[in-house]
Amino acid sequence: MATFGTLSDRLTETFRNLRTKGKLTPADVDGTVREIRRALLDADVALPVVKEFTAKIRERALGDEVNRALNPAQQVVQIVNEELVGILGGQQRRLQFAKNPPTVIMLAGLQGSGKTTFAGKLAKMLEKDGHTPLLVAADLQRPNAVNQLQVVGRQAGAAVYAPEPGNGVGDPVRVAMDGVEVARRQQHDVVIIDTAGRLGVDAELMKQAANIRRATDPDEVLFVIDAMIGQDAVNTAKAFQDGVDFTGVVLSKLDGDARGGAALSVASVTGRPIIFASTGEGLDDVEAFHPDRMASRILDLGDILTLIEQAQQAFDEEEARKVAEKIATEQFTLEDFLQQMQQLKKMGSMKKMLGMLPGMGGMKQQLDDFDEREIDRTEAIIRSMTPGERRNPKILNGSRRLRIARGSGMTVTDVNQLVQRFDQAAKMMKTVARGGVPNIPGMGPVPGAGRPGASTKRGKQQKQKGSRSGNPAKRAAENAGIAASAPAAPAGTGFGLGGAAGAGGAPAAPSAEDLAELQKLLGRG
Repeated sequence: MATFGTLSDRLTETFRNLRTKGKLTPADVDGTVREIRRALLDADVALPVVKEFTAKIRERALGDEVNRALNPAQQVVQIVNEELVGILGGQQRRLQFAKNPPTVIMLAGLQGSGKTTFAGKLAKMLEKDGHTPLLVAADLQRPNAVNQLQVVGRQAGAAVYAPEPGNGVGDPVRVAMDGVEVARRQQHDVVIIDTAGRLGVDAELMKQAANIRRATDPDEVLFVIDAMIGQDAVNTAKAFQDGVDFTGVVLSKLDGDARGGAALSVASVTGRPIIFASTGEGLDDVEAFHPDRMASRILDLGDILTLIEQAQQAFDEEEARKVAEKIATEQFTLEDFLQQMQQLKKMGSMKKMLGMLPGMGGMKQQLDDFDEREIDRTEAIIRSMTPGERRNPKILNGSRRLRIARGSGMTVTDVNQLVQRFDQAAKMMKTVARGGVPNIPGMGPVPGAGRPGASTKRGKQQKQKGSRSGNPAKRAAENAGIAASAPAAPAGTGFGLGGAAGAGGAPAAPSAEDLAELQKLLGRG
């Protein structure tokens, strides 16, 4: 979500300064509201929206809900989050399907806003849900618009109705009407009409779009708007609302690097909900718009729910259960590791997924430096191995590793590092599967994990007891005195079993009851 990156950084920095204050004064609230106002204006959010937004925040921040809060700074963040959800539309709104198919969905917007590409994305999304969409090429003005829709339709696996060649030839209203009739005859339950756009709002565009709407009586009219359009987004949205009266908004190009805050104004100014958000050029880079989740992303609070949904779509539950069993029984191999990586790639960009984690806004540089091709390199190394080598990496000697490196276009060092990381990961997963606490590489065992109630701090203090004198004779004498005054060691064996001291203070041999108890502990009783 690069479009809102600057806005997110500014708001996060404002709240970070706020958290250093134990109690908020009216001056603190005014300063915070002033910084929020500047951040929103710099992000191209419409001025009327900014005024209303900041006024609500100031009123609530100075109210009793903040004064009585245990952590006033967190309460202000919560207020900003709730108000941000409000200007984004409040609640999620899904597509409204017709009771009697086909459901007609008309797309409108300026030229270059991404209507044709979104038509393919929407068709693919609907097909996954069991629908049979038909794309109708009613954009007959833009050069090669019909060909583009046909290409997108093939990629999405959807049927395309394109009776006219386009490029200025044909009647778009007639094509739209015939497309709905063809869908009804061929039993397509959804019709997606791609209409023409212009470089700017003009009377001809609005008249044509209005005629198509009257002729087809669509169930949904989606206004596709470029998230990077700037302040003109509000004027464009109002013009389309007056001319076509759309029912929902689609934000496209949310992966761009522009300020993009004007897109936040559309729902508030027009009163129409944002239904979809397009986050990339691929046909899978589209998601249902959730105002609460988008607000959390902007405030760097993460979007765990979307991450979970993407994981559920990409991962096979039965396959995951088999992998868990292999990990527990030490049968997890590089073949299984390769399958997990391939499923991970189905979820999409790793950068996008990592960006959904809370607090990742402070690691923007690390995310930018993350090389997603590393997964492809790892996959190439594993694919260069024989099935036997994948199942048992211990047989990889020097000549085998050299062959694998040459076959994958990598170096022997890369192969060695992969095998080493896999061994460490397998050991950690095995330990966790057995209910233990793993040793994290470079960090050692987790403190206190050895036995309940163990205190590493106390043990460290006991180790430090002793003379620090530089004179060897004096140091030996002082250490002898410390040993003589130390408390006696508790009686018993190392397993915690009782036992009286034997001759000379040595522990006595365990009794028959002790041995029986020991066998019971070891599971051999």
